[in-house]
Amino acid sequence: MPNQKNILVIRLSAMGDVAMTIPVLRALTKQYPQLKITVLTRSFFKPFFRDLQNVTVHGADLKGEHKGVFGLYKLAKSLNKKQFSVVADLHNVLRSKILKRFLHFDQFNAIDKGRKNKKLLTSGKVFKQLKTTHQRYADVFTELGYKIDLANPRFPEKAALSSKLVKLLGDSSKKMIGIAPFAAHDGKMYPLSLMKQVVESLSQDHQIILFGGGKNEAEILNDFQNNFDNTINLVGELSLDEEMDVISNLDVMLSMDSGNAHIAAMLGIKVITIWGVTHPYAGFAPFNQPDNYALLPDRAKFPLIPTSVYGNKYPENYKAVSGSISPKVVVEKIKSVL
Repeated sequence: MPNQKNILVIRLSAMGDVAMTIPVLRALTKQYPQLKITVLTRSFFKPFFRDLQNVTVHGADLKGEHKGVFGLYKLAKSLNKKQFSVVADLHNVLRSKILKRFLHFDQFNAIDKGRKNKKLLTSGKVFKQLKTTHQRYADVFTELGYKIDLANPRFPEKAALSSKLVKLLGDSSKKMIGIAPFAAHDGKMYPLSLMKQVVESLSQDHQIILFGGGKNEAEILNDFQNNFDNTINLVGELSLDEEMDVISNLDVMLSMDSGNAHIAAMLGIKVITIWGVTHPYAGFAPFNQPDNYALLPDRAKFPLIPTSVYGNKYPENYKAVSGSISPKVVVEKIKSVL
């Protein structure tokens, strides 16, 4: 076996972006078992990497100990003790560029985010599938000499549920549907009044598991739980590790263009996504899902879609554009996948 190459992978940001690294790193570690990989990310995301071989997580505290230039210098000092020969920057922002200046390495490569093409897509000048984020991550490693094939992915086994989770979920023989109705921006969210109709319909014959975060979302989903049979709200009940255990046991996940879609996809779960002002063409569709698992508004009626890559910019009359997808369509799609 060749010498173990010590690789530092940097991806510091949002949950979905970090979750999207998992299928790529899983392929990398399977295809190059001699590599030793350290991922620099928020400590909170550590459970994402739990089933990857030869991968450890180095936690970055960007709001505390590692804040600002001096904090990044301190972070680099601790990283340099691990003697990385290769650095793969999957983030490529000012913070990672500053950090790079303090790191010691032989080889370095950063992600090409394809900003120019994404700008053409959101300005309406082109409308075609851009390279996926997963492929952009893989390309970083290819440039470093580690070509990755993402075509035949493997996924972890279903997690064994703890007694706590069994108690919480109940002993049901019904198919389990996860539903994550929230997104970072309103333009990406399916109207809650319509989502309520989806839950009402599906809960008659299936077990519904609701996902979200924070007090406001918990209250909304409690209302769903109280109104419908076979409906369980998990907000505030579980650690990320436990949440992943539950997701790995789902029969299907219904999500917006959001982090939960990517968590389910990295665990090999079928994911139906509802899209608003964003579009899969920008490259953020969940991993290894058929194109027809993405439910999209009619572009003949809403020709400006995608109005932005992240869903944070849109004309006022596009805010509830996902609401043009009827609850019946969503329910039928889920039933067809089950």
